[in-house]
Amino acid sequence: MSKVEAILKQLADVAANPKKAMDDYKAETGKGAIGIMPLYAPEELVHATGYLPMGIWGGQKQIAKARTYLPPFACSIMQQIMELQCEGAYDDLAAVLISVPCDTLKCLSQKWKGTSPTIVFTHPQNRPLEAANKFLVEEYKLIKTKLEKIVGETITNSAIEASIKVYNENRAVMREFVKVAADYPQVIDPVARHAVFKSRMFMEKSKHTALVRELIDEIKASEVKPWDGKKVILTGIMAEPNELLDIFKEFGVAVVADDLAQESRQIRTDVIDGEEGPLYRLAKQWQQFYGCSVATDTKKIRGKMLMDMVAQTGADAVIVCMMKFCDPEEWDYPVYYRQFEEKGIKSLMIEVDQEATAFEQVRTRVQSFVENM
Repeated sequence: MSKVEAILKQLADVAANPKKAMDDYKAETGKGAIGIMPLYAPEELVHATGYLPMGIWGGQKQIAKARTYLPPFACSIMQQIMELQCEGAYDDLAAVLISVPCDTLKCLSQKWKGTSPTIVFTHPQNRPLEAANKFLVEEYKLIKTKLEKIVGETITNSAIEASIKVYNENRAVMREFVKVAADYPQVIDPVARHAVFKSRMFMEKSKHTALVRELIDEIKASEVKPWDGKKVILTGIMAEPNELLDIFKEFGVAVVADDLAQESRQIRTDVIDGEEGPLYRLAKQWQQFYGCSVATDTKKIRGKMLMDMVAQTGADAVIVCMMKFCDPEEWDYPVYYRQFEEKGIKSLMIEVDQEATAFEQVRTRVQSFVENM
C-alpha cells in the first residue's frame, strides 16, 4: 500500500466510524464531543473548549420513529437525524449546536429527542447590515455562555483566537486539496475526495490539517497525467450516500470542484484578521459568505460563482445534487439553471435522498448525460 493509499484509508475509516473517532478522542484527551448540526455553526467556540466538534449530517437508515415527529416532506438529513436521536445515537455528546436557517431545522430544534442539551441560535438573514453582525455577536455570546456552563470552564479570547487560527489553516489546506484533487483525478476519485472532506467533521482540525497536508505533498510528488474522462462540478447540500459517488466513478466522472454545503461551502471563507474581538470576527464570516441557498442573497450570485468555477477548472458540466424536499435549494435552482442555459453550460439535476437504496435511475441518467457530453 502506497503512502497516499494509507492516508486515504485512514481518513475514510474516520469518515465511516464517527463513534470510534469520538471515543478515541475522549480516551486521548479526557474530554468528549459536542455535536454540530447542519449547516453552519461557530465551531471555533467548541474547539476552544477542548471538546471535539462532531458534525451531525444524518446517515443511511430505514426511517421509522422519525415519522412520528417530522412531516413526510422534511428532507432526509433531518429525518435521519431524528431517527438516530430517537435511538440514542447522540446521547454521548456533551451538547448539540443547532442553527435554524430553514423551516425544517426550526421544527427539529423544537423536537429534539436526545438527552444531550441543545444550544439553538439564529443566523441573521438581512446580512449586509452592521446590525446583523451585532445581532450575531450577541447570539455567539449566548452560545459561549451556555458552552461554559456545560463544560465547566471559561472560554477565553486567547483560546478562541487560537482556534480561529487552527480553523483558518484547515480551510486553507482543504482549498489546496481541492485544486490538487482536480489535477490528479486518477488518484483522488469522487469517493476518496468526499472522505477527505467528511473526515474533517470528526477529527480535531489540526490533526486533520497535518494529514491532508501530508497527502497533498505525496500526491504532488507524482506526475500530472491527462484525464480522458469527464470533469464536473457538484452543487447542492451533499452528495451522499457513497453509492451515488460510485456511479460517477463508474462512468469516469471526476469531481474537479464543488459547491456542496457539506464540503467546500464549509471552507469557502476564513475568519478575518483585525483589531475587533474574536466573536465579532466570527460573526463577520457569516456576513461575508455567499453562494448558499440558506444565506440570503438578493443578487443571486450563486449561478455566476458556479460559472466562474466551470471556467477556472475546465469542467464539462455542473451536476446539481438536489436534496429531496429542500425548499431553499429548490428555490435557487430555476435561477442558476436559466443562467446556465443562457451561457450554454451543460447541467444535470439528480435527486439526493439519504434513505435511498436503489440507484438505477441515477445510474441511467448519469450514463446518458456523460455519453451525450
